[in-house]
Amino acid sequence: MTANTPIEVKDLNVHYGTIHALKNIHVSIPNCQITAVIGPSGCGKSTLLRSFNRMLDTMDDVRVTGGVLVDGENIFAANADVPRLRRKMGLLSQRPFLLPMSIYDNVAYGPRIHGISRHSDLDCTVEKYLRMANMWDEVKDRLREPAAKLSIGQQQRLCLARGLAVEPEIILADEPTSALDPISSRHIEQQFRELRADYTLVMVTHILRQARRLADYVLFMYLGELIEHGPAAELFENPREELTKDYIKGTIS
Repeated sequence: MTANTPIEVKDLNVHYGTIHALKNIHVSIPNCQITAVIGPSGCGKSTLLRSFNRMLDTMDDVRVTGGVLVDGENIFAANADVPRLRRKMGLLSQRPFLLPMSIYDNVAYGPRIHGISRHSDLDCTVEKYLRMANMWDEVKDRLREPAAKLSIGQQQRLCLARGLAVEPEIILADEPTSALDPISSRHIEQQFRELRADYTLVMVTHILRQARRLADYVLFMYLGELIEHGPAAELFENPREELTKDYIKGTIS
């Protein structure tokens, strides 16, 4: 692995009971780019994403073989420090998952856990990451209000701010705009464009137009297999595999 590949997947297989969900996946994720994972529903996109931060551990009857290396360390090794590895990754889910507390405390939660206790330091941290999520001006006078009062688009941006506040290296996003209105979706997409200067982003999306707009690199999956991957312009304009061509044309979905 080099500094340009913060995540490297080696012969990864995932079984849910008798279901072979991921089959011999081998790929490197480029640094400081947006990688889009595309493919039909049920093809293994979200399973691949969950393997990167070992969220598969929360599911019953899952068996994993092969490896996922993050900064050269196999996160599935028996002695892996899973909390430390997860701290390297911010996660944005399909629907916002808010903590039952104020806007301020949602962002401050992670930094508090990791040792920031001075009120002035927390104030600066909360403002910094709300600004990065492009919502400081919207909420600066409402920081002590319950986060649940925000619109769903604001809630998703708040989840982004909360994830950034623990200073990850990688941002994982599982269909992060699927529950949002078009304006809120544009906000999230714009933040992703800005964040890729400093973060590696891996995004699962079923929206081909979104992948075309955002992605620098693309993984196309089908029935648990990684069919093709490469720079977005090459994959969308000149795919090598017939399955990829059919998916892009809309022949399969």
